[in-house]
Amino acid sequence: MGDKRPVEIGKRVLKEEKEALESLLNSLDDNFDKAVETILNTKGKVVVTGMGKSGLVGKKISATLASTGTPSFFLHPAEAIHGDLGMISKEDLVLAISNSGETPELLAIIPTIKRWGNKVIAITNNPSSTLAKESDIHIFLNVEREACPLNLAPTSSSTATLALGDALAVALLEMRGFTAEDFARFHPGGSLGKKLMRVQEIMHKGEELPIVYPDTPLKETVLVMSEKGFGSAFVVDKEGSIVGIITDGDLRRFLKKGGSIDRGLTKEGMTENPKYINKDTLVVEALEIMEKYNITVLPVVENQKPIGIVHLHDILKSGVI
Repeated sequence: MGDKRPVEIGKRVLKEEKEALESLLNSLDDNFDKAVETILNTKGKVVVTGMGKSGLVGKKISATLASTGTPSFFLHPAEAIHGDLGMISKEDLVLAISNSGETPELLAIIPTIKRWGNKVIAITNNPSSTLAKESDIHIFLNVEREACPLNLAPTSSSTATLALGDALAVALLEMRGFTAEDFARFHPGGSLGKKLMRVQEIMHKGEELPIVYPDTPLKETVLVMSEKGFGSAFVVDKEGSIVGIITDGDLRRFLKKGGSIDRGLTKEGMTENPKYINKDTLVVEALEIMEKYNITVLPVVENQKPIGIVHLHDILKSGVI
């Protein structure tokens, strides 16, 4: 081992990779625009291909594209040589990744792909390479050297390629007008899907709603609160519009001030202008509101009328946190 501490080596590597990203940023040109436009106009899928570390990065790029609205799959070039080229349809576009631009396995399949009439976008670190020249659009990585002290192991170049793939995916996402709802469709399971869950998926509604009126005697309101089990009740006017909410905490504060449950009316203990949400609010946003205002229940309101109720327990059971 040398005199350098591992943390010093780590910082140097991160610094060099940061510089590689800055170099890529400064060299990004109209070819990026052309690549995005070509992919947007592609009726088929984006077939990502690459060998070794480029292939591993390519798999991630393909997965990111597919999850953000651009249909894509990864094709191993060595397998493509031996029959998997049949996976490419005439409407597909090929995104070929090679740091050197001279990867034999890639160069072996590009002529066939070109002969079929498929567009090829290449990502290389050598604009004079065979792959760059054979492609329809070339994006230059512009990485001077690897973070590896031997300048051999793919480090800075693979990081730059990964970041470039993210840039393509996000540019395509924004150009397509890809929404949170679209994202949720592609991530129905796991934490991503749950974080995009809407309030309407977990809210209680109909006869479960605890509804009372301003002039409802407090003792009756307490019975409604106990029966529905949310520790609160929505106060509505004659038209059914919400005008307040009354909770266990409101009752305690009312009694502390000398109020009487037996003789009091709901309007005397309720909180006016309560916080509420709509049915399309994200569950995580509802949780943020609860945490901000230190409350455990939220009315779900549409056209000023309560249509649902969400309790903190519902959010915990949903699995979004």
